[in-house]
Amino acid sequence: MNKFSLQIIKTTLIAVFFLFNYATFAQSDFTLASGADLKVTGTSTLHDWDMKSSTATGKAQITLESGKVVNAKNVTITMPAESIKSGKSGMDKNAYAALKTKDHKDVKFSLKELVVKGAGFEAIGDFTIAGVTKSAKFPVTANLTGEKVTFKGQHDFKLTDYNIDPPTALMGTVKTGNEVSIHFNVTFQPTK
Repeated sequence: MNKFSLQIIKTTLIAVFFLFNYATFAQSDFTLASGADLKVTGTSTLHDWDMKSSTATGKAQITLESGKVVNAKNVTITMPAESIKSGKSGMDKNAYAALKTKDHKDVKFSLKELVVKGAGFEAIGDFTIAGVTKSAKFPVTANLTGEKVTFKGQHDFKLTDYNIDPPTALMGTVKTGNEVSIHFNVTFQPTK
């Protein structure tokens, strides 16, 4: 074999190597699928409570490698604040007043970084609630099923972190606890 033939083989192998790596390590644009599972939970002096929403929009750039999620960036999720419902109109009304939904229509999350932590990730980003933006860190799992990626996690915080006075009812005899959690189970699908 002459030098020219060896050079062609070498060049071909390098090209195949780069193509293989590109195919297994590709970043793609994704859009939040309908039917998000979003829930806010907390306590009160009367009972524990939760409010749920399945309405949100979002987008992400997700990197997959060998059938697994390895990274995500430019992730945004926006939920209309008045889409969360408790099933009790009085409680909903108090919650919307506390969230100042007349002026701040949405609850938003914007991811800055996704860091590998054990078998899952830690999400680092910003939540905007009632018009106040605060940084947040919380654990997340990511699973790939077919072409869809599902993220699950929970962010615990205090209402007062977002300048929200915990709502009261029945002339102040029932008071919402300051500690609440946002739970999410959201699926992203490739943008068509």
